[in-house]
Amino acid sequence: MAAKPSFELRLRVLHAVHDAPGNTMRERIKYVADKSFADVLSGHTYRFTWRTISTWLYRHKKNGITTLQNKTRSDKDAYRKVQVNQLAEAIHEVLPTLAHNKTGVIPKSVLYRVLLQRGLFVRSQLAPTTFYRMVRTHHLLDEQTMQKQRLSFAMQFANQLWQADTMYGPTIKQADGQWKKTFLIAFIDDASRVITHAEFFYRDNTENMVLAFRSALYKRGKPERLYFDNGANYAAKEILQACVRLDIHLSHAPIRDGAAKGKIERFFRGFRDRFLTLHASFASLEELNRLTHQWVEEEYNAKHHSGIQMAPIDRFNLDRNRIRFLADDAYSAEAFFIEESRKVSKTNVFSINGARHECPVDLREKTIQVRYDRMRRDRFIVYFDGQRMGEAVPLDLHANARLRMPAAVGAEGDAS
Repeated sequence: MAAKPSFELRLRVLHAVHDAPGNTMRERIKYVADKSFADVLSGHTYRFTWRTISTWLYRHKKNGITTLQNKTRSDKDAYRKVQVNQLAEAIHEVLPTLAHNKTGVIPKSVLYRVLLQRGLFVRSQLAPTTFYRMVRTHHLLDEQTMQKQRLSFAMQFANQLWQADTMYGPTIKQADGQWKKTFLIAFIDDASRVITHAEFFYRDNTENMVLAFRSALYKRGKPERLYFDNGANYAAKEILQACVRLDIHLSHAPIRDGAAKGKIERFFRGFRDRFLTLHASFASLEELNRLTHQWVEEEYNAKHHSGIQMAPIDRFNLDRNRIRFLADDAYSAEAFFIEESRKVSKTNVFSINGARHECPVDLREKTIQVRYDRMRRDRFIVYFDGQRMGEAVPLDLHANARLRMPAAVGAEGDAS
């Protein structure tokens, strides 16, 4: 294959276009396209198509001479769709299930095919040539090298990072004969692979996401980081506010990048294959959640996991001294409330949800933060400068008038 034409040769071609005969630029370019050019530096002789010359000319006029220089791709030697540590993690999961051939090795072609069959990758994401190159370049079939790559992908301690996602579940027949879809919201701890919480709901919305998130936190403690999908429920205001209040760093996976959430995706695949396939139907959402909870705790969390070579719950408990559990107090409960700012009037009253409420302390003409449960909207907690001031009470004009009456009557008696 001939080397790419040098920068000087490309300039000569453009100068040739400038000096070529013809009434239009197109005619001059086609004239030059019929000529041959010798590159002094490489010793090669070139002929360029009129489209190539047109492209050079366009770039030169738009961005200057520097755009003619040979450029190295910015992501050269990088993998844009699959990272080395992700592939190492997948290979580590699959290898123990494969048998060696007569020569004592596992053919790379077999390994690649199994990775695709199990849904760990798709061909458009990991082409065969890319797979072979990554395995060869990074020695991913060497146990020590693979372990090193995997450690760069996994957290060191429990509750350093949780992943979460939503899976479509089975449909359940209702009393009226209608069928309703279900959605499974699940959280997995990156280091231990413990499912911190998994629950089915009839609706995939923010309210249910908050309920599942709150359950996971109370059951397994507070993670340092969360890695969520880009769905609206995972980017909701309540989730972001709760993370800020609880000092949890929230980040989101790249759009349409399932591999970035590989651990939770692999759990979903195992859940379908090992649990859902055993049940033809479910009588109710309550039964589905009861059986799901039982399977997660007894069959998944408590059984040997090939990725960590021990039971997830045992691995999680190794770091129990590091785990920070939420206190069972008002602050923790209200961390999941939605928050809105309000301006307090001169009479210490603010309006929210079409009703007027009195502040629990004197905050006249201040801007306060009001927190409330969006599912109930019956209690409004007042915060000011990050401090909890107390619960607001509905404004009762008649009661306030009665409180002022004795003072008014006393004043009249003194006057007489």
